[in-house]
Amino acid sequence: MKKDGQLYEFCTATGRGFARLRDCVTRETMKPDFSPAYFPAIICAEFDSPIDALLSLCVPGDEAMNLVTASWFSGVTDCVMTVISGGRPVAVLRTAQGRWAACNAFPEQACASPTEADRRLGKLLRKGKKGMLGCFNPALSAA
Repeated sequence: MKKDGQLYEFCTATGRGFARLRDCVTRETMKPDFSPAYFPAIICAEFDSPIDALLSLCVPGDEAMNLVTASWFSGVTDCVMTVISGGRPVAVLRTAQGRWAACNAFPEQACASPTEADRRLGKLLRKGKKGMLGCFNPALSAA
């Protein structure tokens, strides 16, 4: 996001903003942006529970239970995202049918517009793969 001619990045996990100056990140706090962010995700499989979906993505069982429990208390129940060992971001998203999709997530390509996120998803999909958009709302997570 550009602001005052500078490139800013908002870290939703910590609720702090960082100014990125010539590829150097400084710890400058800025006003957080609580608008929803849409990210592309490629579906690996569908499951009946979010815990089963997380386990299929190689998330350890105790961490999967903690993530799902935390999502209930935070009010964010349609999207659970984590980074597994090795640095790969994964997400579990609720489908329109009420099932849970285990997905490889691309949070670095998140954007404010679902139309733009859908365009980015189209670029990521290969032959025979399915994808969906995840939505992360920092306003719900910060509450």
